[in-house]
Amino acid sequence: MSFSDQALVIFSGGQDSTTCLLQALAQYGPNQVQTISFIYGQRHSIEMDCAQAIAQDLGVKQTVMDLSLIGQITSNALMDDQATIEETADGPPNTMVDGRNALFLMYAGIYAKSQGIKHIYLGVSETDFSGYPDCRDVFVKSMNVTLNLSMGYDFQIHTPLMNLTKAQAWALADELGYLDYVREKTHTCYLGVKGGCGECPSCVLRNDGLREYLATKEASYENC
Repeated sequence: MSFSDQALVIFSGGQDSTTCLLQALAQYGPNQVQTISFIYGQRHSIEMDCAQAIAQDLGVKQTVMDLSLIGQITSNALMDDQATIEETADGPPNTMVDGRNALFLMYAGIYAKSQGIKHIYLGVSETDFSGYPDCRDVFVKSMNVTLNLSMGYDFQIHTPLMNLTKAQAWALADELGYLDYVREKTHTCYLGVKGGCGECPSCVLRNDGLREYLATKEASYENC
């Protein structure tokens, strides 16, 4: 493969980015994939610890960048460990970090170009996006154009989970042969509770999706 056949995965250590990493590894091979992770002042470190452990376990290079300066210009419940996590009826939850995915994609693009990489993976979903505007397909497509124009480079942003529900994301992990791995090794709890608190919006979405997928899988076995 050439340099253009390499991929860079924006990687948090959570379910979605790990599933994207596994798909990229299946597509391009272990020596053709890198990860990039961001410290942005999140209220816990366990997810980043998981990201480091998974990258080491899978033998994938991980680059970690510090973007915590964003805390100087915005505040939210995902970065303030004293804030109560809340969802709103008429807008995104207070865990939304303004500009986060735009920053991630811009810095990932700069790094990718320096490495001769054109394929960037981002684990966002428009189906189960929790009201975050920067998880929408229209946003990602606009950023793809912006990156290409700003750097004169032919980036291709891949969002394999964009049209999948959480249950379908679990199904994809299973198809890749890593259902138990993703289930046991990843972390998505907003509160940073090891194994998940089971109550925050992220845990509820993850657990409900897993139950739905396992129920569907069991039903298909019974019908065989």
